Amino acid sequence: AGWFRRLLHKPKSSSVESSLNVSRSASSSPSSSSAESSSSSPSMSLARSVRLSPVSLSDINASGSARWAKSYDVCICHSEVDLELVEELVSYLEAQPESLRCFLQLRDAAPGSAVVTELCDAVQNSHCWVMLITPGFLRDPWCKYQMHQALAEAPMANGRTIPVLKDVDRKDYPKELRNLYYIYMALKENSFRQIRDTVMRYLQELCQSS
Repeated sequence: AGWFRRLLHKPKSSSVESSLNVSRSASSSPSSSSAESSSSSPSMSLARSVRLSPVSLSDINASGSARWAKSYDVCICHSEVDLELVEELVSYLEAQPESLRCFLQLRDAAPGSAVVTELCDAVQNSHCWVMLITPGFLRDPWCKYQMHQALAEAPMANGRTIPVLKDVDRKDYPKELRNLYYIYMALKENSFRQIRDTVMRYLQELCQSS
């Protein structure tokens, strides 16, 4: 009788175990999938949060680079009385390893074209705009016009409008540019380098986001 009872009990035990195993596997399935999703989620969020590596000069100069979407890297807005200083700045920028493309009005404007047209085209076809703010700049209505065109083109674009102050008191800094940090030109070499670095930083970000 004892062996008969054990024989009857054995299938019941195995069926209970199998049902338990089924229930365990069924209950573990969602948790495992959630574990997988939670384990994959950090990697996905990490991938999103990882910053892109800095763009190299070869990437910026590549034929398909966003740099070539415009004719010039930088447009120099200045008064005619500051032409000598601006020519030094342009020579410096164009001699850098990046060979920055500069628009210089008296050199690059098309003969016979309207001043307004040339100023607007220069702004629209340049990535960055250097505003050389001197007493002559503040007196020149064309400089102010070009400044307003640049601000209208990209009012919130960091790094595109680059104010450079020379021989101007802080109180005379144009109100339209008060929300932008400026470079104060004391030593030309340092200021020229700051301008170049600012232009290159923008080009790197431009190529990085494209």
